[in-house]
Amino acid sequence: MGKVVDKLSSILNYFNELMKFLDTYDPNRTFKFRNVEVREKFHTLFESFRDAIVDVVCGDDIKLAEEWRNILLNLASKFKKTFGLLDIVFSKELSSFLKDPKHHLKKKIFLYVHDLLRGKVSFEEFAEKAYPAIMTSLRTNMRTIYQDWVFLAILLKLHERGFRLVYPELGVLSLERHSKQKLGYIPPNAVLRCGFTSISFFIEAPRPISWEDTQDLSRIWSLYTALRPDMLVYGDAIFNIVDLERSPPIVRPHVIIECKELPDWYTRVRYIRGPLAKPLSAEEWRSKWLVGLRQGLADILGIEVKKVDTMIEEKKSIKLKDEQIVMLYRSVYKPDIMFVVSRCRVPENIKDRLRDQNIEVIDDVGFNIDKIEPLIDKLVEICKKYSTYRMFEENDTISIIEAMVSKIFMRNISRDVIRKAIVEYISRNIDDFVKFLKTLTS
Repeated sequence: MGKVVDKLSSILNYFNELMKFLDTYDPNRTFKFRNVEVREKFHTLFESFRDAIVDVVCGDDIKLAEEWRNILLNLASKFKKTFGLLDIVFSKELSSFLKDPKHHLKKKIFLYVHDLLRGKVSFEEFAEKAYPAIMTSLRTNMRTIYQDWVFLAILLKLHERGFRLVYPELGVLSLERHSKQKLGYIPPNAVLRCGFTSISFFIEAPRPISWEDTQDLSRIWSLYTALRPDMLVYGDAIFNIVDLERSPPIVRPHVIIECKELPDWYTRVRYIRGPLAKPLSAEEWRSKWLVGLRQGLADILGIEVKKVDTMIEEKKSIKLKDEQIVMLYRSVYKPDIMFVVSRCRVPENIKDRLRDQNIEVIDDVGFNIDKIEPLIDKLVEICKKYSTYRMFEENDTISIIEAMVSKIFMRNISRDVIRKAIVEYISRNIDDFVKFLKTLTS
């Protein structure tokens, strides 16, 4: 971290001025000033210090972040107008970043600055904490901006093909996952329909779900958080992907989409940490899910499963390149096809290796919405293949209703109750139902 300290040393003059001021007006470091002018002076020096830190750490990336923010917000505005939405809800973290990127990053070091001014940490210790706090937040939000841009771009392109948004129904599209699965199931972020075909999107799923069951189930889902693709896509109307009879315990996705905003993403290294550590329970370690995960890791790394076990036990984590993590998603989730949407150009040898694993790379996309057309072509094809309505003749009413009953049955409601409810609901809302039927053929 010596380079970090050296980099931040250029702001020592701001720090020294602030410390000199506090030694004069607040030697006990209470940060309470009765005099208005003194209080305003402190605020000015404090903010100047934080501004200088963020400027030194981020450099021109702040301007780039503001450009990306504007691109995303412009697309979001177009999206709301196209689909007639009231609002788009971004994650709490990204919402704060979108309001003011620099101010958001300054908030990340608020407590660190106070600890520094109080003498609880040295300048070197402060630098070692402040620098990664700022950079991690910047990179995370830049990544989320691009991921959300890709998601909205996909839905807009599907709209051009005739798809309309049928879920969510209240005019508010949520792009966050926080607290979405507290009821014990994992709902989609969006479901679109075109005639008798549907498509469902789940952003950064699966995540842990709230169950009043055994600790074993909690362990399974805490493990699962380490393997969370950017988007799971289903060529049908799917409103819950939890399926505890499967391994892994979700409905198999038809498509996985990963978004890469960095120009050298394929050289980046990440650690799959704690969740991969050997569980305490031997029974859990023998579960099908873990066996599949270990085998997938072995395949990606080109080593034996026993060596994977040894790596996990010794290091409690495994280091993988992003390229390998993409392959791991493909190995574990087994989608029909997987796509990587890369903002920048990707070397041909990387694309060839991924293509050998049935992973298609759409690169040099930038923020050009038209460049994702090949992905849209495949998604439409997947819809036609899997949508429930397409599995039956259009006049096979009984089969279609039974298919819908099976979907609702997954939410732990008995089939008899569902059948009676369907008849009762349609009887009470016959006029609205007829209007709805007409929209399917319009």
